[in-house]
Amino acid sequence: MDPRSRLLAERERALSRLADLAGEHRGFVEASRDTNADDEHDPEGATIAFEREQVATLVRQAEDQVAEVDAALARIEAGTYGGCERCGRPIAAERLEARPSARTCVSC
Repeated sequence: MDPRSRLLAERERALSRLADLAGEHRGFVEASRDTNADDEHDPEGATIAFEREQVATLVRQAEDQVAEVDAALARIEAGTYGGCERCGRPIAAERLEARPSARTCVSC
């Protein structure tokens, strides 16, 4: 599979995950809004707050992944894909296959 196709497939997976996580996060926020739970004093409140924050972190990670893929797609369009952003040497094909949005070679 060519790099552009791999990146587009990775982008679709990340967007799907992002949509699922965003819905889950909305559910936590809505559930906590409808209760009088005091996160500090309610034994269940701490768990709800932790789960809400954990999902929020996963949402941010998925958003970052989409941004990385978009940046890699822009590098393809610019003709700079596959070159290390630090040293300028080519990024090994194996690294790009494992991590298509890689910006640097293994050495850097």
